[in-house]
Amino acid sequence: MEGKMTKVEKYWILYDVGNSAFVLLVSTILPIYFNYLAGEGGVSQVDALAYWGYAMSISTLLVAVIGPVLGTVADTKGYKKPIFTACMMVGVAGCAALALPVSWMMFLMIFIVAKVGYSASLIFYDAMLSDVTTEDRMDQVSSHGYAWGYIGSCLPFVVSLLFVLGNEVIGISMETAMAIAFFINAGWWLGVTLPLLRNYHQKYGVPRHRQVVRESFGRLVRVFQDIRKNRKIFLFLLAFFFYIDGVYTIIEMATAYGSAIGLDSQGLLLALLVTQIVAFPCALFFGKAAGKYKNTSLIKVCIASYFCIALFAVQLDKQWEFWLLAVCVGMFQGGIQALSRSYFAKIIPAEKSGEFFGIFDICGKGASFIGTALVGAMTQLTGNPGSGVGMLAVLFGVGFVIFGMAVREE
Repeated sequence: MEGKMTKVEKYWILYDVGNSAFVLLVSTILPIYFNYLAGEGGVSQVDALAYWGYAMSISTLLVAVIGPVLGTVADTKGYKKPIFTACMMVGVAGCAALALPVSWMMFLMIFIVAKVGYSASLIFYDAMLSDVTTEDRMDQVSSHGYAWGYIGSCLPFVVSLLFVLGNEVIGISMETAMAIAFFINAGWWLGVTLPLLRNYHQKYGVPRHRQVVRESFGRLVRVFQDIRKNRKIFLFLLAFFFYIDGVYTIIEMATAYGSAIGLDSQGLLLALLVTQIVAFPCALFFGKAAGKYKNTSLIKVCIASYFCIALFAVQLDKQWEFWLLAVCVGMFQGGIQALSRSYFAKIIPAEKSGEFFGIFDICGKGASFIGTALVGAMTQLTGNPGSGVGMLAVLFGVGFVIFGMAVREE
């Protein structure tokens, strides 16, 4: 990145460090703990994987519904930070509440609330990118966010892992160890977010209106009309809908999938820790590469690589194969997320970033309900977890073709 990062750029990046701790928890320890709770409740391994997939789908579907409305409200001058703060606090409180001694069904309900808060906060966080940096620095700043998020989340994860894997040595129950882990991650998330809350100021937005919500619905209708008229934005969002669906499904279901096919739980956790470590330099590499090559070409490379990863995952049944998969995912995970976010920020109006990123979230994290539901349903129908994962390759293939059409519009 040319020049030193500004203070507000650094604080914006720190939020990725904070919320990524929750993401890593969700994609590693949480599914294994849920399998444990479900097993205690008499639920089979196959059904537990399906229920976990359904919980993911419900949370992302809820964000897809409320996200665009919140995004349009947040574009009003002075509203972005308070709504972001509220959503972040719902996520943090939900993460801490997972420590409560409840049944597997109630645990899933609390998790859905926490996941909704986390996902909703990212709508405003992503929309802040145009406020905290300039267009020529967006690829690098966005990539640094994901990169430091990956490596920064490892600290609370490793500490949590020491309690969870060493609970018997320490002399505490699994439930107590998990409660400690939830509090550690909730505290980390909140703590590293405070500098951004103190220093962020909204630069772009629309003037305040006496009937903010009513006016926001009107702007939401207009933004859909703008997207329909702008073929480049429309095709990109459609492509993003497909390929990022596969990306988030792999992130959210990896541990649950590995556990369902009988792989060692400790090995799964350590493999996904390797994913975070590998993702750190690779995300920085893609950010730097965007200064030399078109970010659209780099996004194509990432989509094609994920297509191959999904095909490889179909036959996965050995621990070393999961480790290889974890390394490959780490190589392209940060690149595809960061470059997609910065590319979108460049092609939309800065003063309408909240509105557009609300739609972006539908096509991104909100769309991942298709992949997680598909994995869950196919697993139950066939009794074979690999059948659902294989369908993800189709999502990447379709996304690649449509993205190529979007690029040709430039």
